[in-house]
Amino acid sequence: MSEQSKPLALVTGVGPGTGTAVVRRFVEGGYRVAMLARDAERLAALAAELPDTIAMPCDVTDLAALEAAIGQVGSPKVVVHNAVGGAFGSFMDIDPEVLRRNFEINTMALLHLARLTTPAMVAAGEGALIVTGNTSAQRGKTHFAGFAPSKAAQRILAESIARDLGPKGVHVAYLIIDAVIDLPWQRERLPDAPDDFFIHPASIADEVFHLAHQARDAWSFLAEIRPFHEPW
Repeated sequence: MSEQSKPLALVTGVGPGTGTAVVRRFVEGGYRVAMLARDAERLAALAAELPDTIAMPCDVTDLAALEAAIGQVGSPKVVVHNAVGGAFGSFMDIDPEVLRRNFEINTMALLHLARLTTPAMVAAGEGALIVTGNTSAQRGKTHFAGFAPSKAAQRILAESIARDLGPKGVHVAYLIIDAVIDLPWQRERLPDAPDDFFIHPASIADEVFHLAHQARDAWSFLAEIRPFHEPW
């Protein structure tokens, strides 16, 4: 299959963990992948390593930059919104500007991505928009006041988009990751945690790929993944 004949996936938030794993999974699955993140050096290194990848340094909160990036790469068949803004603190402790910024990354960027990419999917009669979330989208713990409200809003926005686009042939799904992702800084934070306490980025990527390719008669909207020993 030639490069141009391969379908295009667009992934935001291509950091060293989940984002990179998602890129790898879609390349393995036969896609060209446009990679969006602010770290141009990381994207360039990944593009040099992986075939069929396009480095697009971009802050997803900058609408003009997002429009330009999508305009350069063309119409994706799959969009994965993995960019995330997070912060810890109670409602009295957080800087209100941090919460506003997290809304821009988590919620407003999703709105802009959907508006910029899904009309072409509707015209083609197929496509998928997958959003990576976490349990903060479903509950507000004391020290998540600077983060959880934006993820809850993101989930509700995704559901609104799903109800609009599903009948038009475009699958929208929200993946809740109820786990600590296996990253070096998490290992340092939890040095006594066993290996099976963590969820591996590649396992998350497998589920993202699966959601993007579900049969039309069995689409999921809300999906959850967690390590086997976690209580339900």
